[in-house]
Amino acid sequence: MSIRHGLLALLEPGPRYGSQLRTEFETRTAESWPLNIGQVYTTLGRLERDGMVVQKGVDEARRVRYALTDAGRAELRAWYTRPVQRATPPRDELAIKLVMAAGTPGVDVRQIVRTQRRHVAGALQACLGERARALAVAESGNPEAVARLLVLEQRVCHAEAELRWLDHCETRLLRRA
Repeated sequence: MSIRHGLLALLEPGPRYGSQLRTEFETRTAESWPLNIGQVYTTLGRLERDGMVVQKGVDEARRVRYALTDAGRAELRAWYTRPVQRATPPRDELAIKLVMAAGTPGVDVRQIVRTQRRHVAGALQACLGERARALAVAESGNPEAVARLLVLEQRVCHAEAELRWLDHCETRLLRRA
């Protein structure tokens, strides 16, 4: 996840201060990727060092506001045009757990699969409910609601894919038994 580019995107409409960026980031991503406020300010410091943002005064509460530079706008536009690389898949704790369990005597891998399936099915149901509520708001044309809906739909697709993969794992394990 590119916090750097996410912050640049949030600065596109105009100057913001750190905790405002954090709140907007978490709202737009449906709280999927919580940010530590330290991450926000560290990233802003690097963006400032790299000429992507500048400090644009302080607000009435004495919070430093940051704004995009032309270089920051150019970097943001370039980011939007580049595909996200999928060459190296992220580490997946469930996959690691299953491959380790499969090679460990006395561990019931099928039970791990069943437990995970119940968990994912419950999470999927909760996410479907959240998506239905978000859809009602997004239909009003609110861009933040549409952004939230996109994240929720990604969660639904990931949960559905994980359930399919768990079915595949269970089938593979039954053949092995």
